[in-house]
Amino acid sequence: MANRSKDWMAQAQRDLEHARKDVQDGYHEHACFEAQQAAEKAVKSVYLSRNADAWGHHVSKLLVNMEGMASSLPSDLLNDAKTLDQYYIPTRYPNGFEAGAPMDFFTEEQASDAVRRADKIIRWCESVQGP
Repeated sequence: MANRSKDWMAQAQRDLEHARKDVQDGYHEHACFEAQQAAEKAVKSVYLSRNADAWGHHVSKLLVNMEGMASSLPSDLLNDAKTLDQYYIPTRYPNGFEAGAPMDFFTEEQASDAVRRADKIIRWCESVQGP
């Protein structure tokens, strides 16, 4: 089976680029979701580089389950992942709130913060990713 880890990392980087553009264009809910997706794909690329399976969408759980695959996990990275995990569902579905659509609830500050957190996770993943 071919090692597709570099493809996953390339897509993670592109998702992060898209998130940055969404921040600039005012699509804050989309930026938060794209940042979560970028981090998730980067973490999964590390699993793939080690011929391991990664299932699920919680970046924090994926990072915790990496034990033995990478050097010690910085504690702040886990906090970044937990924040991004909160953006997986409510950024996309109106039923995540009692009333209103996701576009009514997410701010530029949250979106910029999500991009910063995802960028940090991607850089760490790049530093531990195998060949």
